[in-house]
Amino acid sequence: MTPDLTAELATTRLLAVIRGTDTAAAVATGSALLAAGVRVVEVALTTPDACDAIAAIRAAAPPDALVGAGTVLTPAAVADVAAAGAQFVVTPAVLDSIPEAARRGLPVAAGALTPTEAYLAVQAGAAVVKLFPASLGGPAYLKALRDPFPDIPFVAVGGVGLADLPGYLAAGAIAVGVGGPLVGDAASGGDLDALRERARAYLAAVA
Repeated sequence: MTPDLTAELATTRLLAVIRGTDTAAAVATGSALLAAGVRVVEVALTTPDACDAIAAIRAAAPPDALVGAGTVLTPAAVADVAAAGAQFVVTPAVLDSIPEAARRGLPVAAGALTPTEAYLAVQAGAAVVKLFPASLGGPAYLKALRDPFPDIPFVAVGGVGLADLPGYLAAGAIAVGVGGPLVGDAASGGDLDALRERARAYLAAVA
């Protein structure tokens, strides 16, 4: 059964992006986020042994959580993350990985910045368009982008701090994707208690 990434993001409003320098720390970060109540977690393939991390996080995840792979650039990478148990795929741009993931029944959050890219991402099979980097234009740009594309579900990703979050949701984002401002240095061996505090703050902000 294909996971409904769009519905999950629209309900929980938060995508946590794990991008670290240590596999074990990335797994610990994913586990801490899920335990705190985050329900959609992405592990970027720039993390060492990211597929192993995805498999480990997925194995321990609650049944209502979704664990996916980010920075998925190629069809070959789609095959790798599918084998690791990823439930969705995230790209930084409009790439060949999008139709390949869709073909495999893996929902895609495809990176796009311009109107043309947003349209092409959906045509390629994306379930959600990841407005990236969202901080370049802010909530006002997202609102302008949504005017001609009211039916495209947008997730704002890139430089979304806690204070920015209400603006993006008010502008029509179904969710926000947050890496550094939420995860901090936890995925590189940093403080997990501080991570849990930030997770609680973000969850309260989207509630």
